[in-house]
Amino acid sequence: MNGPLPQSYLENKSTETARPVAPVIYTSIPGRLDRLPWSVFHLKLVLALGITWVLDGLEVTLVGTMGAVLQRPDTLGLSGEEIGAAASAYVTGAVVGALFFGYLTDRLGRKRMFFLTLAIYLTGVLWSAFAWNGWSFALFRLLTGLGIGGEYAAINSAIDEWMPARLRGRVDLIVNGSFWIGAALGAGVTLVLFDWALIPAGLGWRFGFAFGAALGLVILGMRRYVPESPRWMIIHGKAGEAERLVAEIERQVERKTGRALPLVTTDLALDCHPALGFRPILGAVTGQYRRRGFLGLMLMTAQAFFYNSVFFTYSLVLVRFYGVEAEKAGLCVFPLALGNWMGPLLLGYFFDAVGRRRMIAGTFTAAGLLLGANSWAFACGLLSAREQILLWTVVFFLASAAASSAYLTVSEIFPLEIRALAIAFFYAVGTGLGGSVAPWLFGRLIEAGARSDLSLGYLIAAVLMLVAGVTEWIFGVDAENQGLETVAQPLSAAKQS
Repeated sequence: MNGPLPQSYLENKSTETARPVAPVIYTSIPGRLDRLPWSVFHLKLVLALGITWVLDGLEVTLVGTMGAVLQRPDTLGLSGEEIGAAASAYVTGAVVGALFFGYLTDRLGRKRMFFLTLAIYLTGVLWSAFAWNGWSFALFRLLTGLGIGGEYAAINSAIDEWMPARLRGRVDLIVNGSFWIGAALGAGVTLVLFDWALIPAGLGWRFGFAFGAALGLVILGMRRYVPESPRWMIIHGKAGEAERLVAEIERQVERKTGRALPLVTTDLALDCHPALGFRPILGAVTGQYRRRGFLGLMLMTAQAFFYNSVFFTYSLVLVRFYGVEAEKAGLCVFPLALGNWMGPLLLGYFFDAVGRRRMIAGTFTAAGLLLGANSWAFACGLLSAREQILLWTVVFFLASAAASSAYLTVSEIFPLEIRALAIAFFYAVGTGLGGSVAPWLFGRLIEAGARSDLSLGYLIAAVLMLVAGVTEWIFGVDAENQGLETVAQPLSAAKQS
């Protein structure tokens, strides 16, 4: 071969007398992706993928704020327990969808799942507009959850695999935190949808779901411009395609900046037959990565119970215990959404600069302590509606950064081949333990009507957050500014002779 070797090439190691072994891929692509400066390409990628959380935030907020409205006899006439059951159905669907589509994301690629999971999600949202009673509403919420569960696995793995190492933490937190932009938008939409002078009560909530489905079609079109993850391609026999894709992005960046990118000379050696499926992830979390497995489980369970215990019953609490009018409950989501969005936005930088362990442990612990104080004040009846909303806003400023960092953690600390399934596995287990039960449980507690019972539920959520903070401090991984392959060596890393 004349001239220098390409930066990514394939070598098939075998001998005439020995049984052929797996081909080995030598690639510098991970290092080249990590040294890229922030560019228009990264911005487009984040917008096309991250905007799904805006849609999800809008749709979930509509459901959360319409809880009291759906209890009206001229809508669906649901009980508090039925509303909680529908929320649990949504979360259960997300658990199943995460596992199923997480497996397919690692096997078939990130890009294919972008379209399929979003299409399923939109179908569920649209059919939710045509629900006629409690069980049909819960069924369509289940279908919606199936789609969003798959989105969690595909999007988080793709974003982390594309982002430069020095920016990965803050970008991941901001993308996951963009859910709350949608939440604020959803709260604004409710001011129109639940204005009975403009739209009858029996139609407003249906128009809300239809609006979400229409917005999702726009996002579906944006996905066409998102390429497959080069990290995924190089271990699935597509090293040449990955090389061409990354080389083209490098040319675009150099053309925009007017400067040549620094050379990357270190190659990563990977076997060409990746380990896929549930057996490798179970083997990883019970063997080599068992401490990381316990960490991921605690972080995901705590944040799932925390969020699903408060947010899905937010409007019901304001209406039942503080006398807020059901039609105005949506307006009260604005400050809560602002706090949740500002948390990752303002604190995200420090997860890269100060470090993962300190920031994750700190945000989980602080959120738990504040919610514990809120539990006591709520039980004693010391807070007005305005004071309760303000305190929740401060709590969620910290909790939003903590929850987003849980997804960042499980996407960073496990190997490339099982990254999407690892996200799905810990989301499913954590949400199954913490998220599926919380909406139903808190729906029952609200129906009982006793402040002491509901405050006990808040106290349980606070304790879980504190335990998660301690777990992060003990078992946390200092992944800031580190390449993904350094944080967790790929399972298919070639054995050195």
